[in-house]
Amino acid sequence: MAPNDVQTQFLQTEGGRIAFDDTGGTGPLVVGIPGMGDLRSEYRLIKPMLQHAGCRVVTMDVRGFGQSSPEWSDYSARAVGRDAVAILRQLADGPAVIMGNSFAAGSALWAAKEAPSHVNGVVLLGPIVRDLPFTTIQKLVLGLGFAGPWRTWFWTTYWSSLFPTKPAPDHAEVKAAIAANLREPKRMQALLTMLSLSKSDTAAILDEISVPSLIVMGTKDPDFTDPVEEARSLASRLHAETMIVEGAGHYPHVEMANDVGQRIIAFVRQLDKSGPAVVPLRRS
Repeated sequence: MAPNDVQTQFLQTEGGRIAFDDTGGTGPLVVGIPGMGDLRSEYRLIKPMLQHAGCRVVTMDVRGFGQSSPEWSDYSARAVGRDAVAILRQLADGPAVIMGNSFAAGSALWAAKEAPSHVNGVVLLGPIVRDLPFTTIQKLVLGLGFAGPWRTWFWTTYWSSLFPTKPAPDHAEVKAAIAANLREPKRMQALLTMLSLSKSDTAAILDEISVPSLIVMGTKDPDFTDPVEEARSLASRLHAETMIVEGAGHYPHVEMANDVGQRIIAFVRQLDKSGPAVVPLRRS
């Protein structure tokens, strides 16, 4: 699925290539990283809003998915964070606000920790930055769900459940695009590998993050027993701002795109006014 009809570009990195798109412009730079198994088109609803507000918006496909290479030696949140920073270096622009959804919230935090001159803020959307407990029944369902040729159906059915209140008008089209992508060689294996990874390394760096942070959490996010408490607990460690989105699931920026988009725009503008002058980064 084409993300807002912007031409795809590529970053060649150590183990393959990363696909991304770039709206261009000279305004504040915002980078969007999608969650695992998803495509960069997940930012399709808020990207035009950010662009209209004067932002330069870059969205990328993470390792294993979309138009990025399917097979990598490292699928960790930390590695994906390095890819985001490498894109900034290739574009010779920044610093940037990095948005990350689900596991990719960890990628935004890793980018901020390891390349602080490139990142002036992070937006964490439905962030999963620690290992969540699974019941025996949940483990059994996951095992059965990924055990046979129905695994793509299982994943996309689960994905659909993450929009409990207001799926986007093009929800079915996006779901079909995700399914088609996962049927490509080696992409399902990338998903299974990513699902198996611990997030303990990301949890261990939370107290070291010093950039301004905004946590956006839906009250009906099914990935958490208590989404609001999860957001507040994480915010206390990051000294972050929070936006609790009533009725939204794991993709608040899709279900309640207008409200979330406006909040992100306000966050970016606040950083643009209060932070140091934005100067282009040198290529390295």
